[in-house]
Formats: sequence, structure tokens, C-alpha cells
Amino acid sequence: MTSYKVNAKPYEFEFNNDSTALMIIDMQRDFLYPGGFGEKLGNDVSATNKIIPNVQRVLEEAREKGLLVIHTREGHRPDLTDVPVSKAKRGGGIGEVGPMGRILVRGEYGHDIVDELQPKENEVVLDKPGKGAFYQTDLESILRNRNIKNLIVTGVTTHVCVQTTIREANDRGYECLMLEDCCAAFDPKDHEDSIRMINQQGGIFGWTAPSENLLSAWSK
Repeated sequence: MTSYKVNAKPYEFEFNNDSTALMIIDMQRDFLYPGGFGEKLGNDVSATNKIIPNVQRVLEEAREKGLLVIHTREGHRPDLTDVPVSKAKRGGGIGEVGPMGRILVRGEYGHDIVDELQPKENEVVLDKPGKGAFYQTDLESILRNRNIKNLIVTGVTTHVCVQTTIREANDRGYECLMLEDCCAAFDPKDHEDSIRMINQQGGIFGWTAPSENLLSAWSK
């Protein structure tokens, strides 16, 4: 079984393909394109959609290497009965009709993943109602059934759904490598702060590295 070592912070991240999954978190039109949930919150979505090519390169290589690929989508039931009152009050227009359909509602065009990263039939698509990918989903069962121990994490937004998922994974014993240029926040400072929070204190939540370091490790 081939082992790979990625130059990362705070030290090398070691993994093998059989026990590692690529997670692509919430690369949905609602977060990446104008008219969706992200923009309705008052954000500039150009900060998030610019990482699409980076994620695409990693996804293509992960497919080539045979990794388990997991795509997540944040969204809610069409009847909105799973939307907490507190979340609805904080804005974003969940359930309102926008240019890509009802905002952050499952089954709508805006809720789905961008064209460049569309899942293949053998890849997991995980719908989640909250920030973390483990909350009210069967993600842990999927990972355990496939003997996954390591997660390579990409997606948006770094300081919310990405960081929440990494923290959840850490508590469950998974080792996480966050690819810095394959994640994004609407505010660059939130992104940079999240990188530091994850890899500080000897990797308290995990490792971080640019995607070129992972691709370089695979190429060797």
C-alpha cells in the first residue's frame, strides 16, 4: 500500500489512498453565483467561485487515484420544516424565489453543485441541513463502512461549513488536511484566520497546505 507525504503545516501529512476520502463541501450555485444565498447575505461571491479551478484539478486527480469522493450540499426541505427559526431570522432569504429557484432549498437549481464539479454516479452526494457535514447525516457510517481514516477537505466557506466539518471530524478521530487554495470565505481575513486555527498548537484540528503540495506528493 503506497503511502504519501504532503508538505503541510504544522508538519507532514501522511496518508494512503485506500483510507482517504476527498470532501468537497457546499460548492453549490447558491454559495458561488450571484443571486444565491451567499450574495443575499451581502457577500461578494467572486471570493468563493474563484477556487473552482483549483478544486477541479484536485477532484480529477482524486478520481484518477481512486479515492472516495464526497460532495456535500447545505439546504432544506421544500416545506422548510427543518429550518430553525433562529437561522431563518438571520437572513439569506431561505425559501424565497431567486434567479436560481428557491434559495437553499433541495431540488432547486441553485441548491445543486456547480457544473465544473458535478458528481459522478459512484460518488457520494450528502445533503445536510446545517453547517457541519456530520450533523443529521449518515456521513460517519459511510466513512466507517469504507474504512476511511483521513479526509482531504475542500469547499466553502472556510470559517463556517469547512471549519465546522473539520472540528466534527477531529472529535471523531479523523485526520484532516485542508487545502488552503481549494477553500474560500467571503472575507479573506476569515479564511486566513481559519487556516491558523486549524493548524496551530501542533495541528489541534488538522493540517493545512496548498493543493500543489498534495498534487506533487501524488506525482511522486
